[in-house]
Amino acid sequence: MADRGVDLSALPKEVRDQLAELDLELSEGDITQKGYEKKRAKLLASYIPQLPKADLSLPDVQPSPSHSANPSPSPEAPGPSTSSASRHHRAHRSGGARDERYRSDIHTEAVQAALAKHREEKMALPMPTKRRSYFVQSPIDNCTPPDTSSASEDEGSLRRKAALSAMLAQTLQSSDYWINRSVQSSSTSSSASSTLSHGEPKTQPQPQLQPGVSVLADVLAHTRIENSVPPDVTSSTPQERGGSRVDLPPAIRGMSRGQSRSSMLDTADGVPVSSRVSTKIQQLLNTLKRPKRPPLSEFFLDDSEEIVEVPRPDPNTPKPEGRQIIPVKGEPLGVVSNWPPALQAALARWGATQAKSPALTALDITGKPLYTLTYGKLWSRSLKLAYTLLNKLGTKTEPVLQTGDRVALVYPNSDPGMFWVAFYGCLLAEVIPVPIEVPLSRQDAGSQQIGFLLGSCGVSLALTSEVCLKGLPKTPNGEIVQFKGWPRMKWVVTDTKYLTKPSKDWQPHIPTANTDTAYIEYKASKEGTVMGVAVSKIAMLTHCQALTQACNYCEGETLVNVLDCKKDMGLWHGVLTSVMNRIHTITVPYAVMKACPMSWVQRVHIHKARVALVKCRDLHWAMMAHKDQKDINLSSIRMLIVADGANPWSVSSCDAFLNVFQSHGLRPEVICPCATSPEALTVAIRRPGARGAPLPARAILSMGGLSHGVIRVNTEDKNSALTVQDVGHIMPGALMCIVKPDGSPQLCKTDEIGEIVINSRAGGTMYYGLPGVTKNTFEVIPVNQAGAPIGEIPFARTGLLGFVGPGSLVFVVGKIEGLLMVSGRRHNADDLVATALAVEPVKTVYRGRIAVFSVTVFYDERIVIVAEQRPDASEEDSFQWMSRVLQAIDSIHQVGLYCLALVPANTLPKTPLGGIHICETKQSFLDGNLHPCNILMCPHTCVTNMPKPRQKQPVDVGPASMLVGNLVAGKRIAQATGRELGVVEDQDLTRKFCMWPTMMHQFLSEALQWRAQVDPDHVLYVLLNSKGVPVCTATCAQLHKRAEKITATLLERGGLNTGDNVVLLYPPGIDLIAAFYGCLYAGVIPVTVRPPHPQNLSATLPTVRMIIDVSKAACILTTQPLMRILRSREAAASVNVKTWPTIIDTDDLPRKRPPHLYKPPTAEMLAYLDFSVSTTGMLTGVKMSHAAISTLCRSIKLQCELYSSRQIAICLDPYCGLGFVLWCLSSVYSGHQSILIPPLELETSLPVWLSTLSQYKIRDTFCSYSVMELCTKGLGTQTEVLKARGLNLSCVRSCVVVAEERPRLALSQSFSKLFKDLGLSPRAVSTAFGSRVNLAIGLQGTSGPDPSTVYVDMKSLRHDRVRLVEKGAPQSLPLMESGTILPGVRVIIVNPETRGPLGDSHLGEIWVNSPHSASGYYTIYGEESLQADHFNTKLSFGDPQTLWSRTGYLGFIKRTELLDASGDRHDALFVVGSLDETLELRGLRYHPIDIETSVSRAHRSIAESAVFTWTNLLVVVAELSGSEQEALDLVPLVTNVVLEEHHLIVGVVVIVDPGVIPINSRGEKQRMHLRDSFLADQLDPIYVAYNM
Repeated sequence: MADRGVDLSALPKEVRDQLAELDLELSEGDITQKGYEKKRAKLLASYIPQLPKADLSLPDVQPSPSHSANPSPSPEAPGPSTSSASRHHRAHRSGGARDERYRSDIHTEAVQAALAKHREEKMALPMPTKRRSYFVQSPIDNCTPPDTSSASEDEGSLRRKAALSAMLAQTLQSSDYWINRSVQSSSTSSSASSTLSHGEPKTQPQPQLQPGVSVLADVLAHTRIENSVPPDVTSSTPQERGGSRVDLPPAIRGMSRGQSRSSMLDTADGVPVSSRVSTKIQQLLNTLKRPKRPPLSEFFLDDSEEIVEVPRPDPNTPKPEGRQIIPVKGEPLGVVSNWPPALQAALARWGATQAKSPALTALDITGKPLYTLTYGKLWSRSLKLAYTLLNKLGTKTEPVLQTGDRVALVYPNSDPGMFWVAFYGCLLAEVIPVPIEVPLSRQDAGSQQIGFLLGSCGVSLALTSEVCLKGLPKTPNGEIVQFKGWPRMKWVVTDTKYLTKPSKDWQPHIPTANTDTAYIEYKASKEGTVMGVAVSKIAMLTHCQALTQACNYCEGETLVNVLDCKKDMGLWHGVLTSVMNRIHTITVPYAVMKACPMSWVQRVHIHKARVALVKCRDLHWAMMAHKDQKDINLSSIRMLIVADGANPWSVSSCDAFLNVFQSHGLRPEVICPCATSPEALTVAIRRPGARGAPLPARAILSMGGLSHGVIRVNTEDKNSALTVQDVGHIMPGALMCIVKPDGSPQLCKTDEIGEIVINSRAGGTMYYGLPGVTKNTFEVIPVNQAGAPIGEIPFARTGLLGFVGPGSLVFVVGKIEGLLMVSGRRHNADDLVATALAVEPVKTVYRGRIAVFSVTVFYDERIVIVAEQRPDASEEDSFQWMSRVLQAIDSIHQVGLYCLALVPANTLPKTPLGGIHICETKQSFLDGNLHPCNILMCPHTCVTNMPKPRQKQPVDVGPASMLVGNLVAGKRIAQATGRELGVVEDQDLTRKFCMWPTMMHQFLSEALQWRAQVDPDHVLYVLLNSKGVPVCTATCAQLHKRAEKITATLLERGGLNTGDNVVLLYPPGIDLIAAFYGCLYAGVIPVTVRPPHPQNLSATLPTVRMIIDVSKAACILTTQPLMRILRSREAAASVNVKTWPTIIDTDDLPRKRPPHLYKPPTAEMLAYLDFSVSTTGMLTGVKMSHAAISTLCRSIKLQCELYSSRQIAICLDPYCGLGFVLWCLSSVYSGHQSILIPPLELETSLPVWLSTLSQYKIRDTFCSYSVMELCTKGLGTQTEVLKARGLNLSCVRSCVVVAEERPRLALSQSFSKLFKDLGLSPRAVSTAFGSRVNLAIGLQGTSGPDPSTVYVDMKSLRHDRVRLVEKGAPQSLPLMESGTILPGVRVIIVNPETRGPLGDSHLGEIWVNSPHSASGYYTIYGEESLQADHFNTKLSFGDPQTLWSRTGYLGFIKRTELLDASGDRHDALFVVGSLDETLELRGLRYHPIDIETSVSRAHRSIAESAVFTWTNLLVVVAELSGSEQEALDLVPLVTNVVLEEHHLIVGVVVIVDPGVIPINSRGEKQRMHLRDSFLADQLDPIYVAYNM
């Protein structure tokens, strides 16, 4: 040892502790002997004077002791050389920490070397940000409830010990403990939780941060930051727009467009320095800057319909070069005179002649013999059972069982005796046994598949033991539950006391073995379906004979069987062949192995067994526990059969076992790996060698070659080598070929990996009840290269991949079911598991439980690794382990991982023997039910088949050629016009007063005065409260008088000049209308502003303040309660309340009349300012002239046929846009009565709007999408109740949603469908369209055709082209027309870059020409050029005279088959989305709403989502409506759906609480605010995943 000459007791305490820790790791098998010695030498280096330094220079990649797992907590351990330290620990231990089936020292070294190579490049991956809450296993206090589930097949041995249970008993006094704990911890905010990941430790002292974790403060120092800014492909850089886009305060500010995309990049490579989030994104960008493997082509073929980039074949790919393989023959199957004619005959013979001879010994849970079944007993009990089955179930005339019926055998492994009797009883009764696992619960993993097996085999009767029956789950009245997916079963108990002795004259019928089915063995396919492989009587017998010959079994030998005796090797050797040869079988069940891992070795020693039947797991467990057993002798073994010896990773287990037990008499040549398959039974087995004969050679293969399906001896890179051992020769009497695994069964070349196919009498015959699948598996005829069959004989596919080596030895390199085909290369799931396990999983992975599978996303398979995380693993360790697994798999297998997830210990679905149920795990992953506690997605590295980015064509084409091109192609120029505006006549009134038409065109203020004179008592407005009761009405005269009072007050107290701006701050109601007309009468300019929300002043008051400041308001008109709020102490916290302009409350004004009412000199004068925050967070104010508002009112009057006799209901916010026009202006112009319902009232009483429509028999109503959504979500389930109350909507002729966005078709349709039962006509619902430059462009009137819906191809839309497709076509998007174009309005579709008109098959910006367009942005900086650009723009060619306004929305026009009022074909306008909001990624144009729609469909718990870009990353924010446990489930599902449907890779996924995504009053998402909050780290997210 290295510690010669070192006095251990003199070492410092921490060194002694670390040495004790090392000893423990060695004893637990967590570290190799070599690694142990190396680390020990390193620890002692500085205390040993003459130690040679040479061996310390090896690349040491184990964690340095300073932060190894946990310094030994046994202070009393005198020194590491004593084993007391390790014994002290053994008590706490919960089992070996890694799955030894995959253990390989060579491989571990290779992985560590690969990682060391990466270490130099230092990958700084941004750690995900996680809010600490109950579902996160925090490193400080882990809250994993006690493990109640069964242990797992791959887990270590020594489970819950007294010390562990005592510790748990203290902490788990009651379930309240967990609940309280979760409540306390979930309240911690994200800022505290992400301490470690953000490098600003709040409570922890600095040194605790591990050196390997790269604190994010210095992260940028590690990442390789090139000087170049990442290519910014997001900005759509349309022409700057936006008069008064004033800088907003952080609360409501989106970056103004110029700034958002350019000046952001001034700091640290595009990172706003203050933000942690940005630092992480920057890290992510830096990791993404590295070139991906197949580089993407840089050009885009516009018209190719192909989506996927097909990688070009690599010229260096290895190709098979050998000759075509020749089928391999096994030795002939000898004929022995005393072999029985049938297996039952052998049992009958031994039962009669050797009745005392032991057949089976079963062990109890401690490993002591429980009972021994003799051949006499086995025969007599089987006979009784056969007699009972045939004669005692049912009646003589109607027996329950007929010969050939299938019967399920349900027995636990711990009771082999009952199983043997049942199996042989069925054979004697000539019914077909179907052994299955004991179902433990109604929802067992895979129970549905077992149900499929029972159904396909037609099983309706189950045999079981009394004990087992008692343990099955029962219904409350004591019956056995109906298991999920199972047919109805009749249960029969087979304990001896319930069996009947056969009568003297009854003898079982034992025919000579024939081709009838003897038994059915179940097998799970890769997809998880469970099928039954039928084995005929002759195959069963021949297989026993072949095994007897191959293994040289002799009569009376002893065999120790550790395998499951219901299927596979455990059944073939331990139940069938053993009886044929009168062997004494000692069965060691799995439960015994868990309690006492040495039990099988002890049995071999005690019984001097000649043969042992084990798996690698059993070898490993025995090694782990052997220290306590000194006097064991294994020299009696002539054959140690390793059942999973075909697994390439078994070779190291066999070597290690031999290493330990050679000193106990184990001979190297007795280790016999074998290869088996459910279809072909035993494929090959190594025959025991002669003593001293040389052992067979190993094959050292290149993994790169294997991935291309060829055999290449690994020479150059020893890191990516796979060492495989042979599995001997094929079975006697069999014939074997190797064929290509996919496509037609073509024979492989000699240096090619293929599927092993076998022709043998000793194999399965079919999948019972599934003839279709059977043909493809059991009746394969191999073909040569020319495609001609090589003979007549059928072969069966084994599902094993391998090749034939020198001397006809068979080598297996993997299984078809573990095959992952990624980009045309094959990878083996087991190989990936082995690599992952070699990355020091000790601190992270719970008992080596790792599942690897692939999911198909975007036309290729993607590899997913899911592992169980140890309860005590810290975030840092886990994340570090994950990033190192990525690197290791990347370097050794040259394949990218798509997703790596860690789930809490013991939560993956288990197979009956405790292994991981891969299919169920995969299904949980795809359904979002896996509930990981850590996840890492790496789509950027592994998705290499993305479509080529589009490169926009340079705009060189002249206008004339473009125009001519359009016309030649038969495309119309995309434009549409509303009908003529004409002179409006209100006949009734014109008859009375001739002056109406001339005057009404000009000023609304005069219209109100005139109505007050002419029709003073006509009610214009009715305001309802939440109960639907009118709380306030206004006739023409009342409104006029109230306006006059306000005018008088303004002139007296305001000290105002004509043209000053006055802010109106009112709740929705009639006061607002009166104040508006009061301002017009006084000659001042009203500015309506939404009042601040009293409960949320900090967020809403700054907006109010900003509009007041920007509009330079001279005075504020408001109510008393709002005035108090403006001056309150709470308000002072968010704004400066001392600097408000004059505030006048208009609640109790004196009755005064103003001396005169103002009349503007021209109609072009400003009437009011309309301020609104756009969806991109820009505050814009537009100027509306008197002429514009009166023509707008006239246009609406014409379109909706509004007269003084009509009533309309309005449920809208009255502060801006068309909502304000309808609420305040339209009634005064047209004289109709408006019933006003403030949308806030719906929060108190949802049905108020709908019941008003019913009560007043309203024909036309206007609402917003938020109102519609409230009704759909809140009342959708209550239509019956509403109907019973007499609610009837059949009167509604048009229900118009006022919006400035693409019509929400899904919402409109669900609203129509839900309320159809209340009489709502499906044709009633439509959407209006307005924008900042023109408040109303389209509005569904009474006369025009119904709004039409079209389906467009999303792929074309991304290229700004419109291609109509049929409903239901893939990648189709339904769009609804945005109302009929209003009278007097012209619309044209224009290319936003060239400003030339487009044809109607193009998507372009909607430009509008209309007398009611706004006259410009209200700006205090006088940026006239911007206004001119938006308001008075000319086309670059076509019609250069007309002045247009740019709406900033993208859309298209389609001529429909419908006719409009004038009899012409109707031109429909379709709005696709705001130009500001579009995301430009990979040269294509995306609309956020489309991606969001896909995201919201990805999982049931996503309530709402929003997307935006940051530099060139797509960020998806999803609101989680379910439990926080589901947060991480969403990450892969969101990534999948966006990749599948939009061909984009998501860069960052942010999971937040419901209600975090900001929404404006119109129900539109404020994505830019969200973006700002995210970058400023203000979202308090549940989880942020940075997809690599």
